[in-house]
Amino acid sequence: MKYRPKNVTIPGSATIAVSATLRKENPIDIKPGDSVHHPQHGIGDVLSITTRSFYGQAEAVYTEVHFKRDGLTLTMLESELKKTVRQLISAKEAKQLLADLEEWSGKPSGQWKARAKAHQAALDRANPFEYARVFKGLVQLEENENLRAQDRAHLNQSAALLTEELAFSLGKTSEQARKLLVRASGQ
Repeated sequence: MKYRPKNVTIPGSATIAVSATLRKENPIDIKPGDSVHHPQHGIGDVLSITTRSFYGQAEAVYTEVHFKRDGLTLTMLESELKKTVRQLISAKEAKQLLADLEEWSGKPSGQWKARAKAHQAALDRANPFEYARVFKGLVQLEENENLRAQDRAHLNQSAALLTEELAFSLGKTSEQARKLLVRASGQ
Protein backbone atom coordinates (compact mmCIF):
# COMPACT_ATOMS: atom_id res chain seq x y z
CA MET A 1 0.00 0.00 0.00
CA LYS A 2 1.47 3.34 -1.03
CA TYR A 3 1.68 5.98 1.70
CA ARG A 4 -0.36 9.11 1.16
CA PRO A 5 0.27 12.04 3.49
CA LYS A 6 -2.66 13.27 5.51
CA ASN A 7 -3.40 16.93 4.88
CA VAL A 8 -3.63 19.32 7.80
CA THR A 9 -5.03 22.83 7.51
CA ILE A 10 -3.69 25.42 9.90
CA PRO A 11 -5.95 28.47 10.31
CA GLY A 12 -4.62 31.34 8.22
CA SER A 13 -2.32 29.14 6.16
CA ALA A 14 -2.16 26.69 3.33
CA THR A 15 -2.79 22.99 3.76
CA ILE A 16 0.38 20.98 4.43
CA ALA A 17 1.04 17.29 3.99
CA VAL A 18 2.03 15.46 7.15
CA SER A 19 4.40 12.52 6.89
CA ALA A 20 3.67 9.20 8.55
CA THR A 21 6.29 9.96 11.20
CA LEU A 22 4.22 12.91 12.40
CA ARG A 23 0.81 11.27 12.39
CA LYS A 24 -0.04 10.10 15.88
CA GLU A 25 -2.74 7.70 14.66
CA ASN A 26 0.00 5.82 12.83
CA PRO A 27 1.33 3.07 15.13
CA ILE A 28 4.91 3.53 16.18
CA ASP A 29 7.40 0.76 16.75
CA ILE A 30 9.47 1.53 19.83
CA LYS A 31 11.90 -0.32 22.03
CA PRO A 32 13.90 0.61 25.15
CA GLY A 33 16.54 3.17 24.26
CA ASP A 34 14.45 4.83 21.53
CA SER A 35 13.57 8.52 21.71
CA VAL A 36 10.01 9.77 21.20
CA HIS A 37 8.26 13.16 21.19
CA HIS A 38 5.47 14.17 23.58
CA PRO A 39 3.53 17.41 22.86
CA GLN A 40 3.91 18.77 26.39
CA HIS A 41 7.15 17.25 27.62
CA GLY A 42 9.28 17.22 24.46
CA ILE A 43 11.78 14.44 23.76
CA GLY A 44 11.75 11.42 26.01
CA ASP A 45 13.77 8.23 26.16
CA VAL A 46 11.97 4.88 26.38
CA LEU A 47 13.36 3.24 29.52
CA SER A 48 11.36 0.01 29.58
CA ILE A 49 8.40 -1.85 28.15
CA THR A 50 6.93 -4.35 30.58
CA THR A 51 3.78 -6.28 31.34
CA ARG A 52 2.28 -5.31 34.69
CA SER A 53 -0.86 -5.56 36.72
CA PHE A 54 -1.85 -2.73 39.06
CA TYR A 55 -4.44 -2.97 41.85
CA GLY A 56 -5.97 -6.24 40.66
CA GLN A 57 -6.46 -5.07 37.09
CA ALA A 58 -5.75 -7.39 34.18
CA GLU A 59 -2.17 -7.48 32.95
CA ALA A 60 -1.31 -4.85 30.36
CA VAL A 61 1.79 -3.61 28.58
CA TYR A 62 3.25 -0.41 30.04
CA THR A 63 6.00 1.80 28.69
CA GLU A 64 8.18 3.95 30.91
CA VAL A 65 9.48 7.15 29.26
CA HIS A 66 11.86 9.66 30.84
CA PHE A 67 11.70 13.32 29.77
CA LYS A 68 15.01 14.92 30.68
CA ARG A 69 13.91 18.54 30.08
CA ASP A 70 11.11 18.26 32.67
CA GLY A 71 12.90 15.74 34.91
CA LEU A 72 9.81 13.55 34.57
CA THR A 73 9.30 9.83 34.08
CA LEU A 74 5.87 8.70 32.87
CA THR A 75 4.53 5.17 32.87
CA MET A 76 1.88 4.83 30.20
CA LEU A 77 -0.27 2.05 28.85
CA GLU A 78 1.07 0.99 25.49
CA SER A 79 -2.32 1.72 23.90
CA GLU A 80 -2.26 5.27 25.30
CA LEU A 81 1.38 5.80 24.41
CA LYS A 82 0.62 5.42 20.71
CA LYS A 83 -2.05 8.13 20.98
CA THR A 84 0.25 10.47 22.90
CA VAL A 85 3.77 10.27 21.48
CA ARG A 86 5.28 10.09 18.03
CA GLN A 87 8.63 9.26 16.54
CA LEU A 88 11.04 12.14 16.08
CA ILE A 89 11.45 13.82 12.73
CA SER A 90 14.39 12.80 10.57
CA ALA A 91 17.22 15.13 9.57
CA LYS A 92 15.62 15.41 6.12
CA GLU A 93 12.28 16.42 7.66
CA ALA A 94 14.05 18.90 9.97
CA LYS A 95 15.70 20.57 6.96
CA GLN A 96 12.34 20.67 5.17
CA LEU A 97 10.75 22.23 8.26
CA LEU A 98 13.33 25.03 8.26
CA ALA A 99 12.85 25.61 4.52
CA ASP A 100 9.06 25.68 4.91
CA LEU A 101 9.36 28.07 7.84
CA GLU A 102 11.53 30.43 5.82
CA GLU A 103 8.99 30.47 2.95
CA TRP A 104 5.82 30.63 5.04
CA SER A 105 4.15 34.04 4.88
CA GLY A 106 0.93 33.43 6.80
CA LYS A 107 -0.25 35.55 9.68
CA PRO A 108 -1.94 34.65 12.95
CA SER A 109 -5.52 35.69 13.55
CA GLY A 110 -6.03 39.25 14.73
CA GLN A 111 -8.64 38.02 17.20
CA TRP A 112 -6.67 37.00 20.29
CA LYS A 113 -9.19 34.41 21.46
CA ALA A 114 -9.37 32.65 18.08
CA ARG A 115 -5.59 32.87 17.77
CA ALA A 116 -5.02 31.33 21.21
CA LYS A 117 -7.45 28.50 20.46
CA ALA A 118 -5.86 27.77 17.06
CA HIS A 119 -2.34 27.85 18.48
CA GLN A 120 -3.21 25.54 21.37
CA ALA A 121 -4.82 23.09 18.96
CA ALA A 122 -1.71 23.21 16.74
CA LEU A 123 0.56 22.54 19.73
CA ASP A 124 -1.68 19.69 20.91
CA ARG A 125 -1.45 17.97 17.51
CA ALA A 126 2.32 17.53 18.13
CA ASN A 127 3.30 18.40 14.56
CA PRO A 128 6.58 20.34 14.40
CA PHE A 129 5.57 21.92 11.09
CA GLU A 130 2.62 23.43 12.93
CA TYR A 131 4.84 24.43 15.87
CA ALA A 132 7.01 26.30 13.37
CA ARG A 133 4.08 28.30 12.04
CA VAL A 134 2.89 29.13 15.54
CA PHE A 135 6.42 30.29 16.35
CA LYS A 136 6.88 32.43 13.24
CA GLY A 137 3.42 33.96 13.42
CA LEU A 138 3.92 35.00 17.03
CA VAL A 139 7.41 36.33 16.33
CA GLN A 140 5.91 38.51 13.59
CA LEU A 141 3.08 39.61 15.88
CA GLU A 142 5.58 40.47 18.62
CA GLU A 143 7.42 42.81 16.24
CA ASN A 144 4.25 44.91 15.83
CA GLU A 145 2.65 44.73 19.27
CA ASN A 146 2.96 43.36 22.77
CA LEU A 147 2.00 39.71 23.11
CA ARG A 148 -0.78 38.62 25.44
CA ALA A 149 0.16 36.15 28.17
CA GLN A 150 -1.27 33.18 26.23
CA ASP A 151 0.58 34.25 23.07
CA ARG A 152 3.82 34.49 25.06
CA ALA A 153 3.23 31.00 26.51
CA HIS A 154 2.60 29.57 23.03
CA LEU A 155 5.67 31.32 21.64
CA ASN A 156 7.85 29.92 24.41
CA GLN A 157 6.38 26.41 24.13
CA SER A 158 6.73 26.26 20.34
CA ALA A 159 10.30 27.59 20.54
CA ALA A 160 11.30 25.05 23.20
CA LEU A 161 9.74 22.09 21.38
CA LEU A 162 11.21 23.10 18.02
CA THR A 163 14.67 23.82 19.39
CA GLU A 164 14.82 20.49 21.19
CA GLU A 165 13.64 18.43 18.22
CA LEU A 166 15.75 20.26 15.64
CA ALA A 167 18.84 19.84 17.83
CA PHE A 168 18.18 16.11 18.19
CA SER A 169 17.31 15.50 14.53
CA LEU A 170 20.14 17.57 13.07
CA GLY A 171 22.78 16.57 15.63
CA LYS A 172 23.21 20.18 16.77
CA THR A 173 23.43 21.84 20.16
CA SER A 174 20.34 23.63 21.45
CA GLU A 175 22.07 26.94 20.79
CA GLN A 176 22.82 26.00 17.17
CA ALA A 177 19.27 24.74 16.62
CA ARG A 178 17.83 27.93 18.09
CA LYS A 179 19.97 30.02 15.71
CA LEU A 180 18.72 27.98 12.74
CA LEU A 181 15.15 28.50 13.92
CA VAL A 182 15.59 32.24 14.37
CA ARG A 183 17.25 32.58 10.96
CA ALA A 184 14.50 30.60 9.23
CA SER A 185 11.81 32.72 10.88
CA GLY A 186 13.36 35.89 9.48
CA GLN A 187 14.45 37.46 12.76
